[in-house]
Amino acid sequence: MRYITLFSDFGLQDASVAIAKGVLMQHVPLNRLIDISHEVQPFNIHQAAYLFGSAYNNFPKGTVHLLLFDIFSTTNPRLVLSKYDGHYFLSPDNGLLSLSLKTTNIDSWLCLELQNNHSFHNWLHKAGEVISLLQNNETEQLGLIPFQLLQKNKLQKTANTIDDIEVIHIDEFENVTINFTKEQYELLSQGKEFSLKFTLVEEINDIKQNYSDVKEGYKLCRFNSNGYLEICLNHGRAASLFGLKLGGKSNNIKISFK
Repeated sequence: MRYITLFSDFGLQDASVAIAKGVLMQHVPLNRLIDISHEVQPFNIHQAAYLFGSAYNNFPKGTVHLLLFDIFSTTNPRLVLSKYDGHYFLSPDNGLLSLSLKTTNIDSWLCLELQNNHSFHNWLHKAGEVISLLQNNETEQLGLIPFQLLQKNKLQKTANTIDDIEVIHIDEFENVTINFTKEQYELLSQGKEFSLKFTLVEEINDIKQNYSDVKEGYKLCRFNSNGYLEICLNHGRAASLFGLKLGGKSNNIKISFK
């Protein structure tokens, strides 16, 4: 029996998540379905990549991850099977998987390309069929066509200034996660002075390890356990204090190295 995770931007206001589970159970009734999240902000691919990328590798190898984010981003949505580091992924071809896994070295195969007479249910039924076949077969035995996934990464890797930084998540404590990683910091810093500016008037010039490295009520930035940079307040709510909003263009976040 394989575990199957579900990740979507459906929300919980209607029956979409239940419909997805019902269709899958028709094909793999004995498998365990586990929700990662269904509260991704619609069209926010960086938040989706952060949340899914932080979660998937905590599951056992052999788990099948069904990504239901922004499926209809193209005219004829594709269902793609991918395999990476012992995990299987069924996803649309919208760039989310490469952003989540932080790699382009992903083995992939085309399973379905929806036509005008097809619906979301066709996409789900095909996903269920593929998962059922994976119970007793390896990907290479399914006879699928090898496929090159769309790669997507908006951030510049070599510039001294990055000004397209986005807020990709705000947690329960209102710590603000941005789409800048520890790997990018190590690549760009090279002994240079670091500056994080946001909302036009706020600036932080060093990266702390813990909240307690500053006095209560003071701002700081730190890399969280998933390797992403956070804007925080020690014993405070950074998002509310600074007016930072998820995906908001008014955040005016800029990182520079001098």
